[in-house]
Amino acid sequence: MSTAGAASQSQTGWNFDNSYLKLPDIFYQRLPPVAVRAPQLVLFNHILAEQLGLKSLDLNTPQGAEVFAGNVLPPGSTPLAQAYAGHQFGGFTMLGDGRAILLGEQVTPSGERVDIQLKGSGQTPFSRRGDGRAALGPMLREYLISEAMSALGIPTNRSLAVVMTGEPVRRETPLPGAILTRVAASHLRVGTFEYANWRGTTADVRTLADYAIQRHYPEAAEQDNPYLALLEAVIDRQAELVAQWLLVGFIHGVMNTDNCFIAGETIDYGPCAFMDAYDPATVFSSIDHQGRYAYANQPPITQWNLTRLAEALLPLLAEEQTTAIDLAQQSLESFTDKFRRVWLRGMRGKLGLQDEQEKDVALIDDLLAIMQRSGADYTNSFRNLANEQSKDDELQRDAAFQEWDKRWRKRVEQQGQPFNTVKKIMDRHNPAAIPRNHRVEEALAAAEKDGNLQPFENLLRILTRPYADLTDADNQYREPPPPTQRVFQTFCGT
Repeated sequence: MSTAGAASQSQTGWNFDNSYLKLPDIFYQRLPPVAVRAPQLVLFNHILAEQLGLKSLDLNTPQGAEVFAGNVLPPGSTPLAQAYAGHQFGGFTMLGDGRAILLGEQVTPSGERVDIQLKGSGQTPFSRRGDGRAALGPMLREYLISEAMSALGIPTNRSLAVVMTGEPVRRETPLPGAILTRVAASHLRVGTFEYANWRGTTADVRTLADYAIQRHYPEAAEQDNPYLALLEAVIDRQAELVAQWLLVGFIHGVMNTDNCFIAGETIDYGPCAFMDAYDPATVFSSIDHQGRYAYANQPPITQWNLTRLAEALLPLLAEEQTTAIDLAQQSLESFTDKFRRVWLRGMRGKLGLQDEQEKDVALIDDLLAIMQRSGADYTNSFRNLANEQSKDDELQRDAAFQEWDKRWRKRVEQQGQPFNTVKKIMDRHNPAAIPRNHRVEEALAAAEKDGNLQPFENLLRILTRPYADLTDADNQYREPPPPTQRVFQTFCGT
């Protein structure tokens, strides 16, 4: 690892303050990224860089590529690989950053603290049999989907840069290697607490919990039982997060506890996908053979993951185990109502409803049942309601939908607002464009196989303004895939 050039990076805005190092050393191993042969900057997020307090003109350079490849360490960074565990498809295993290095925590001009991590940065003590590297396609996918999710208003990690390494990685075939610079509120996971519970002591769990409270939920420290307050705060965040996923038809695909983050951000965009035709049983991930992480299973799986967090926190909740279990169960049982409340609020927004009526639940459920039976496109069906599409729309020709449409319009009219006002509300809740799977695959194939980034950049431009009406020239990004382009499986990319 070369440190040459670190001085030249000192004026680029890096402002590291690495609190994670205050945790016991069982939680990490210090080591630098593995240098690469010929880093080349492929993507750089200028807007995010400025938000982080970085000077984008200085980093969107060959010298910046050396930093984002891990060849040159920015000043103040203290590279490390984090240790954690996780339940993967229900089975517990000890894990850790097998192909990622945390450079440190950037403190932004607004005082926000965020992790700066290199993904695909080489082998670590946690790599097991992996090579620690990443291919260009999956790193571009993470950049694209994370930035799309951010534009949709859904809590997510962000992507700062992608560099090609100049070295191939070997999967089924040789692929161009790449490294993603990921920005996250932190990388504290449910799996981090599971790791502390299995590998460490109660004191280690307490130290980790205190750190999580200090970093993400300082208000919990003021409560009579701060660790119960921590659990309840994470439950609140996760209930809201998964509700937001469902509202835009997002399917994570790999909801293991190591991908369930304490801060309530979406992370790991491997086999994720967005649903086209509405079907609650939709699964895309090639490794999810039993549909564990299907679209409609995401809320109960989130609750299952949170139960693993509660188990790790039990020694801190109360001296008597039975009391601790009772407290944890009461908190966990609140998840369903919290999720349902956020989801219903979002669905009312999608239908332009600003007040609450008991019959709204039946109105929502009936629409979803009609959409499922007719195979209607999830995203377009909601967007078309506000835009009053022509009768050529398949759902519009459905007799049951026509009856439903009369009920909905009567309900909307009861609010006493002009439809133009209602449409504005609906358009803020119903994206015109999502990362259509066939468009994503098309863009990634062009970049990875042909070195052509233009389809990717065109798609990224659309997805960073998802609620804006599309021009006729861009209307192709709204269209569901034709039968020959349907994507039935997505892959992890590891």
